[in-house]
This record gives sequence, structure tokens and C-alpha cells, in this order.
Amino acid sequence: MSLLKVKNLNISYPTRKETIVASKDVEFTLERGEILGIVGESGSGKSTIANAIINLIDPPGEITSGSIKIDNDELRDNEELIQEIRGKKIGFVFQDPQTSLNPLFKIKDQLIETIQTHLNLDYQDALKKSIQLLEEVGIDNAEKRIEDYPHQFSGGMRQRVVIALAISCEPDLIIADEPTTALDVSIQHQILELLKDLTKKRNLGVMIITHDMGVIAETTDKVIVMRHGLIVEQGDTKELLTNPKSNEARSLVISVPPTNKKIDRFKLISPDGKEITSDSKNLTKNIIKTWGARENTNQKLLELSGVTKIFDDKSLLSNFSFGSKNETAAKVVKAVDNVSFELFEGETLGLVGESGSGKSTIAKIITGLVRPTSGEIFYNNLSLYNSKRKYQIDKSRGQVQMIFQDPYSSLNPRFKVRDIISEPIRLFQKNISHSELTQNLYDLIDIVGMSRQSLDRYPHEFSGGQRQRISIARALATHPRLLICDEPTSALDVSIQAQVLNLLKDIQDELHLAMLFISHDLPVIRQMCNRIVVLKNGIVCETKESEELFNNPEHPYTQELIRLMPKIESII
Repeated sequence: MSLLKVKNLNISYPTRKETIVASKDVEFTLERGEILGIVGESGSGKSTIANAIINLIDPPGEITSGSIKIDNDELRDNEELIQEIRGKKIGFVFQDPQTSLNPLFKIKDQLIETIQTHLNLDYQDALKKSIQLLEEVGIDNAEKRIEDYPHQFSGGMRQRVVIALAISCEPDLIIADEPTTALDVSIQHQILELLKDLTKKRNLGVMIITHDMGVIAETTDKVIVMRHGLIVEQGDTKELLTNPKSNEARSLVISVPPTNKKIDRFKLISPDGKEITSDSKNLTKNIIKTWGARENTNQKLLELSGVTKIFDDKSLLSNFSFGSKNETAAKVVKAVDNVSFELFEGETLGLVGESGSGKSTIAKIITGLVRPTSGEIFYNNLSLYNSKRKYQIDKSRGQVQMIFQDPYSSLNPRFKVRDIISEPIRLFQKNISHSELTQNLYDLIDIVGMSRQSLDRYPHEFSGGQRQRISIARALATHPRLLICDEPTSALDVSIQAQVLNLLKDIQDELHLAMLFISHDLPVIRQMCNRIVVLKNGIVCETKESEELFNNPEHPYTQELIRLMPKIESII
């Protein structure tokens, strides 16, 4: 008897204009001791199926027909049974840990509540089990950290807490929706090994929804490929990755950044099986009309010298009359510790390291979002901070721009795309005419490969990949010379990731931009970067040319990162 059996599952979302089919005649089984992977582009129906299993389909969505059985018990239209087994028999790991943890409760309270709801344990035993769970998912100093609130953890740490919650009641089935998206390679390895270990030890069934083909290759036994709500191919993982029969599966496999070599461009395949050739190089020539041609002088554009950032809440506590005891209890975190590196025009420099290594803090210091505690930051030989540690935006005048990890939260939902992109143009070119502004907008939207009609739409009307393209257009609006990319593709499907990375390569080639590329995805870093800086606990471990670093890593931490990264080549 199969642990999970889904048969002829149809899910639809009726709207005023049309009925959107999210799942059509989906059938599969999951056995105990087996890990099943589900892959496909955004909107293919992966998460919808996972949500349907535990009856979390948002209205007006509904299961129109089909069957979902766990241990031969029908779950469809059986809310009483689902309430009983949700959390106890089925554990769920959501993609965004920030929204799946209650910000008002300590981690301790959330774990204990879940455990006591389903297991017959008193408070002390539940607390002891909670601490063991945090240790099991790799959280250091668990006895102390269990007293913290969700906002006091990094993104990767929060995801570990969510996984601890999912396994806390010893379920038979774990559904993990993009469980490693926010995790660095070392923590990702720990989490995947934990899931594999639990599968063997407790004879669990695990369903992993992911766009990371390396995770699929190294973790799963079976894989399902979806497109537009349909299963287009399913089978043994090794067989499917080695010999994909559908165009969708071929597209996913061919778009994966190789881990064993560097390539010029990412290959892309259209739904009809033809290779897509990008025309973004031609498109970038349009903007040269308004920017003017740029020569690559290879000059030093950015320099960090001995930069340190200490996050200290003593200053906050001193504003209140809490007394000396509270002041001495203030937490001090050295996020960046004496970091120095240089970035040259036309070069891409990679920043890699685990969660909490200081990557994003460095990016925020360069852009003036966070003030450094000490050290110097020079842009084009001019100091970006004055003697009072105040950011001098006039020294860069929009020439330093940033592309954020989450495009949706970085775009104003009340603005049309036209207003989002034109706002920085108006800020730095106050005398620009309406016709010149319109031409700028057309050039920018052309460059990022989107239609000009999209200028009159809102961010929520686009997919994740399209929103990231809008973010790139906005970043280019001020004619920057330095582009800081903070995890720009971590939330994108592998085929959309390939398109965005090709676009960034083309833009850099044509406009001679310098790029600081922050990512925990080592294969992407290898393809995009000329040099790489490896960070751990805010300290620079190693700085090397990209290929030299991957072929001859010297620092033990770098060696460990490269050893642990998922390698799809090992199975193909």
C-alpha cells in the first residue's frame, strides 16, 4: 500500500473572465522510504498540488475532481481527518520561513505548542525535544537561540527552524516546498542530508518541490516534471536526467549551470524543442544612443579597506530607563570584520559564504543603507563616507545601483512599471524632456526583453522572472557604472535564471559595467564572476580568480563549500 496516492487530480481557479486550470489529471504515488521531486517553471502547478494534499487551496480555487489518499484514507473533502493529521502525520516546509513563523512568539513557544498539540509530552519534555530539534537542524547554541524571536534569525536560520517544526511530531510524510531556496550550500547540504537520513531511519515519504536540479539529482529517487498543470514526464531520477524525453525536461536539464567548467552563455530550449538564441546583445545597442558609448578602461572603480560593521543594541537600550543590568546584556554582533577588496571596471566580483557571513551587509554599506563602524569605502577614488560616517550620495550620483533578492518587495505595488523606472531618471536628470524620458523607458524595457505594453501594468501582474527584469531596468535607469546584484536569481526557475544571467552578461559586455555578484549558488558564481571573495563570519577567507578558486581552493572552508555543492554532472 502506497503512503500517498494521488489520482486524476484536477484543481481550478474560476475568475470573472476565465477559469484557470492549475492541475489537470495529475497522478502519482509516493512510497515509504522514497523521496519524490517535483520540478517545473513558475505557474506549472507544483505548489498547488502540495497545498491540495493538506487542503490549503485558497478560494476561489477548488479541487473539482480526483482523489488524494494517505495510507488509503481519502483526504479530499475530509477536513476533520486533515485537521488531525496535519502536523502529526504530514509535516510541511513552506518556501518563505518569514511568513510561516509567528513574529510575536518566541521560537520556543512555537515549537512547544506544535509538539504538545500532537504528542503526549509535558512542558519540560517538550522543551527538551525542541532544543534537540534545533540542534538536529544545525542551529548552534540551541538552548539560548530557542528564546529568540523569528526576526533575530537570518533567512537560512529561519528555514532551519521551519524544518524543525515540520519534523517535530515525527510525521510519516514531509512535503517541502522549495526548502533550500534561502540556504547557503553548506546548510543546504545539512538539510538535504537530514531529510535523506530521516527517510531511511523512520521510513518516511518525502516530497520535495524545487527548481534546483542539483538538489533533484543528489536527493530524489523519482522526479515529476510539470508544465501548465500537467505532468509532462515522470520516472526514475537518473533515467530522466540522463535521457529526458519531453522538451520541458530537456529545457530544465540544459539550463542548469555546470559545476565542472565555465561556459560563455547558458543554453535555452523553447517548448517546441528549438534552441533559443538571445538577442539582448542587439537590444543593448539601443541604449548606447542615450547613454553614449563607454570604453572599458579597466580602472579601479571600488575599494574597501578594513571595513568593519558591528551591530550593537546598547545605543538603543540607553534611550530607555532599563537600568545597568539590561545595558550589560546588550548583544554585539560583528557582521563584517576588517574586509578589504577591490573591484575594477568591466569586472564581475563574486561574494560567497554561508548565511550570516556578511555578504548582504557589505552590499548595504556600499549603497549607504548601513553605515560601517570603521574602515574606508572608495568609489572612483572618492570616499563614500565623510568623517561622521554619513553617506555622500553626491560622490556616486546614481552610478552605484542594486538589484535585490526579492523583486516583488523591492517594487512599489502602487506604481505602474512606467513610474517605477522613470522615478530614478527624473531624480538624476531633472531637466529631461518628456520625449527623452519616453525614449529612455523604451530603451530600458527593450534591453530587459519585455514588451513596451508592460510599462502600463503593475508589478503583481508579472511573474517572478519578469519582475526581476523590471528591477534590472530600474537599476540601469541612472546609467550606473557599478551594479550590485544581491542573490538576483535565487527565487527563479532554472530556465528563467538562465535567461536573466544571459541578460546580465550581455548588458555588462556592451556597457562595461562592474558587478558585485552576491550568491550562495556556487555554479552560478562560477559562470558569472572573474574573481571571487569567500567570506565566513564576516572575515575574508580567500580571494582568487574564479577558475583558480574552483580548481585549487586553498582555505579549508572554500574546499568544504566546493565539496558540498550539488553536482548534477555526477548523475548525468
